[in-house]
Amino acid sequence: MSGGEATLPSLAAAPAALSRRARWRRRYGFAALGAAVVLAWAVLAALAPWIAPYRPDSVDVAHRLLAPSSVHWLGTDALGRDVLTRVIYGARVSLAVGFIVVLLGGVFGTLLGAVAAYARGWAEEALMRATDLVFCFPPIILAMAIAAALGIGVVNTMIAMLAVWWPKFARLARSLVLGERGKEYVEAAQAAGFGPGHILFRQIMPNAVGPLVVLVTLDLGNAILVFAGLSFLGLGVVPPTPEWGSMVAEGRELVQQWWVATFPGLAILTVVIGFNFIGDGIRDWLDPHASRR
Repeated sequence: MSGGEATLPSLAAAPAALSRRARWRRRYGFAALGAAVVLAWAVLAALAPWIAPYRPDSVDVAHRLLAPSSVHWLGTDALGRDVLTRVIYGARVSLAVGFIVVLLGGVFGTLLGAVAAYARGWAEEALMRATDLVFCFPPIILAMAIAAALGIGVVNTMIAMLAVWWPKFARLARSLVLGERGKEYVEAAQAAGFGPGHILFRQIMPNAVGPLVVLVTLDLGNAILVFAGLSFLGLGVVPPTPEWGSMVAEGRELVQQWWVATFPGLAILTVVIGFNFIGDGIRDWLDPHASRR
């Protein structure tokens, strides 16, 4: 075999490898970017006590409303507190609340919807009427009303959000279980003598978990956004706890001092977009038809 003939397979393999990389970037490039953004915020939040240049509650009125500079990279707020420090510490509150609300609401709603769909009868009817009752109100309005009734505080705000967060998971889990329970593998498990609990949690749910994972990922950004909105309205954290929504509220009237509200707003924007990119990537990964496009 001549040298020219030996190079033909390698030349043919190069475009194929480039094509695979191009397809991967097209399908998962934004998801990787979103994961990098979320991971960066998570690392900043975890290392906040060691990397933040100042204390988050350190008041210095003599240096209030300073523009971004080499001393205060993102400027200072109306009380002279370092904006960069408070944005970093605010990530600890916002990310923690988002994860807790979505995970607890997702687990509770999924279990309720799955059990009701498999049991059918009065249990399913009661669940659907309860979810319809919650869906009668806009989620943010109902959460505002519950948070106002419970009082200001992170725990009370999380309870208010949980009260309106579980129905979407319950409805999705119900529809997924109803679509799976009539399939042949479920009938085979019933014929083999397996109990309802085994069939539901060991047979049906593993085949229905994909859309629920996508919803959890997309909802993480929504939960952070809703919590920021409640804090913006004064129903979230108790001052002087740093939180992105309350920081935006503090700077909403400081038009000339744009940095007070802009940087926490950008933090909210980047995290929400990052989680949406991750959710889109997971959806494409779980979609068998996307790999053929």
